[in-house]
Amino acid sequence: MGVAIAVLFYSVWTTNFLVVQKYNVSVKDLPPAFEGFTILHLSDLHSKEFGVGQEKLLNLINGQDFDLVAITGDLVDKRNPDCEPGLRLVERLSHKPVYFVPGNHDWWTGFEYRHQLEESGARILQNQAEKFIWKGNHLWVIGVDDPYLGRDNLKQALMEVDDTSPKILLAHAPNIYDSAIESEIDLVMVGHTHGGQVRLPVLGAIIAPGQGLFPKFDYGLFSSGHTAMIINGGLGESGLPIRFNLKPEIVIITLHKMRRG
Repeated sequence: MGVAIAVLFYSVWTTNFLVVQKYNVSVKDLPPAFEGFTILHLSDLHSKEFGVGQEKLLNLINGQDFDLVAITGDLVDKRNPDCEPGLRLVERLSHKPVYFVPGNHDWWTGFEYRHQLEESGARILQNQAEKFIWKGNHLWVIGVDDPYLGRDNLKQALMEVDDTSPKILLAHAPNIYDSAIESEIDLVMVGHTHGGQVRLPVLGAIIAPGQGLFPKFDYGLFSSGHTAMIINGGLGESGLPIRFNLKPEIVIITLHKMRRG
């Protein structure tokens, strides 16, 4: 009984203990200006607040170096559709380019804060692509609507891509992975799974939405050919307000040119 209480206490306490997860991703034919380019990847806030005005979260973020912000959905939660925590976060990050794609909870609450999000400084991509220019070079930032709800249309988004420069894709859920591989996307950033919230040593997540028990795509870095996918463990929680063996995280991704041979 005492052990069970201790585990439960730890699981609740863990939900407020933020960490930084870092990845290095090799990208084929990465333009020289993007060597060492860094992306701050955030996902699944679920209306959660880390201190007054997100002070605790922003202190952690401001201690990192990053060039672009990618937010992959679910800033709000269907049980608590308060958009203010997410809007305050975006406003404080808007000194850098901020891209956003919606998730299932955003749509389950009607995505009514869309215009406020844009006014706060986010560029919302829904089955769209945008040429991102950096120091005279460019790559493509692509965003699809939520794959979990079947709102994604990667083919439509790619119609706006007119050269072979690297392609970075934002999506809410990992359902997009097979299509991204077929479309030769270089980097995919997703969330949605929360890493399962409860992770067992060696076995990983017990369950993830849309994948059932012991999901294949639960958390971390996956790769196939030249396509890498990073599944962010998220900031907030869905269902039970607990986390075990996976703390809320912000992700920093650094791009490097893929070495030949």
